[in-house]
Amino acid sequence: MTNVFRLFQEEDKFTDELFGFITDPNADNRNERAIVSVLHEVAPQIVSVAECMIIDGVDERHYVADYVHAVLNGYGLDGENR
Repeated sequence: MTNVFRLFQEEDKFTDELFGFITDPNADNRNERAIVSVLHEVAPQIVSVAECMIIDGVDERHYVADYVHAVLNGYGLDGENR
């Protein structure tokens, strides 16, 4: 995953990557995922929300898909409604 902008354009792939992060049972592996390092650089607030989803026990992809859809289509990365 070298091009974050391409990932943001591919909503399903972004959802899959973020869902994989959220549902990974191994914290060490989870934090080594490429998506985490990229998001820490360009949109750390997405990682914060994903970490809350881990704590909340989110285990269904559609919740992550709804969040990703809102971020990519309804709101800017700065949280401002577009």
